[in-house]
Amino acid sequence: MSLTVYGTELNSRLLLGTSLYPSPKIMLDAIAASQCEVVTVSLRRESSTEKSGNAFWSLIRSANVRVLPNTAGCHSVKEAVTTAHMARELFDTPWVKLEVIGEDDTLQPDVFGLVEATRILIEDGFEVFPYTTDDLVVADRLLSAGCEVLMPWGAPIGSGRGLNNRYALTSMRAHFPDVPLIVDAGLGLPSHAADAMELGYDAILLNTAVAKAGDPVAMARAFAMGIEAGHLAHQSQPMPKRDMAAPSTPVFGTPFRD
Repeated sequence: MSLTVYGTELNSRLLLGTSLYPSPKIMLDAIAASQCEVVTVSLRRESSTEKSGNAFWSLIRSANVRVLPNTAGCHSVKEAVTTAHMARELFDTPWVKLEVIGEDDTLQPDVFGLVEATRILIEDGFEVFPYTTDDLVVADRLLSAGCEVLMPWGAPIGSGRGLNNRYALTSMRAHFPDVPLIVDAGLGLPSHAADAMELGYDAILLNTAVAKAGDPVAMARAFAMGIEAGHLAHQSQPMPKRDMAAPSTPVFGTPFRD
């Protein structure tokens, strides 16, 4: 059940965010309960002061997981590229979850800036995980720029709406069958994650649905189970849908009824 991204093999298909938790302990307990191997960290959010930033980095290191720095809060190519370089220096990793926000109400990616920033960062040796829309043309541009993974949104960040456009996500899966696809943002329930995995997606990245749950630790475990169930369901080739009923009990040989 492993997933390989940029040459790194991951046994868990859940990537978990690290913001909004009620306490550091609950965050660490949720990470442990999810059994995830990758957590995302916002350099801009957590580095507001040197003292609190250092404490947070120490906390993340204690979780023994791989860090995927992100450029959350960046609204321009220059901001995103600068933040990515700072993150690489701090975490000593070429990985970056690239966000270039274009619209404040929906936090929809600025896909033009995203493609431009992707080209710059990949030329600089980064391994980019782009937070993008479900647009096929944009996806193709990102792959042409050098991305080896795509992260389309399910719905606006923090909305908990699930998969807003299943048709577009299904089309993306069909168009790029060999590219690792990770649904990023907008999921609110484990059933949403299972739905995405049943469509053939490779992993899920989320934060708010776990961090803002009444019991984040239990919700983290629930999402892990939902992702595993959805992936196994897709792998097992589900039965096709039918317009009419089909009896599960054979009728051949049964007595005739008046």
